[in-house]
Amino acid sequence: MTSLRMGPTPQDPHAAWCATLRAELAALGLPGPACDDAATSASSEALAAAAPPEALFGPATIYARELVTALRAGSRPAPLPSAPGEVVLRLDGVSAMRSHRPVLSGISLELRRGEVMAVVGANGAGKSTLLQICAGLLRPSAGRVERAPRFGYAPQLEGLAPLLTVDEHCRLFGAARGMAPRRAVAVGHGLLAGLGWRARGGQSAGTLSGGTQQKLNLALAQIDSPDLLLLDEPYQGFDSLAYEDLWGLVEAWRSGGAGVLLVTHLLRDLDHVDRVIELPSPELPEEVAS
Repeated sequence: MTSLRMGPTPQDPHAAWCATLRAELAALGLPGPACDDAATSASSEALAAAAPPEALFGPATIYARELVTALRAGSRPAPLPSAPGEVVLRLDGVSAMRSHRPVLSGISLELRRGEVMAVVGANGAGKSTLLQICAGLLRPSAGRVERAPRFGYAPQLEGLAPLLTVDEHCRLFGAARGMAPRRAVAVGHGLLAGLGWRARGGQSAGTLSGGTQQKLNLALAQIDSPDLLLLDEPYQGFDSLAYEDLWGLVEAWRSGGAGVLLVTHLLRDLDHVDRVIELPSPELPEEVAS
């Protein structure tokens, strides 16, 4: 009987790319579970897109270095600014109307680099409206707004496209800021890891819990290290650990010289901020007040 000698079976290019990514991440010092999560996430997205992973992410060795760089950058506070920062947000006499009624009246403020300012007030006082005006999503009925060109805005449990995946959001927001797709995904995953979530890039936003959607909102807001961050109750849906991670992140932004304006109704938040602006309670219509 003639025996057949079988040569080694060529490895599937998809599996080979993922194996290389996992090995490179391990060589760069990433823990085993994190290596597995990253490789699984990249593999899932490539399968969902029906495309080779190298076509989406580039060479595995380069993508691994980008991912580790983003993870380490997200966990390392930036140095303190050496001098008081320049103004990154200025409001001068800003007013707003809603349903022919005043919501904001004559609001003026200045926010500088390295400052964290909280906006507080009763329900209906116009806190979210104020942030939307600062972000350029609404036009004030009077007054002037000046802000830094590079800013990020995290709305309150909204702003995501339910059918887009996590990585598609990263690419979309990154493209709007001039980032290469691979870099945007790597940075996005690093920022999400800093908030305690190892993201699955192929998961659609609509399937995420409210707290996880808010983490994605926060990551997208800071994906290009903006000079100004506008946060509308950013802790919505967070547990106690995620809440602490959030304030660690805010402190890193402050230390790095970014200005942060956040809306909150939690009194304990005020221990973490430099200044507080309280919006007056909304005026009741005459028929209600009487």
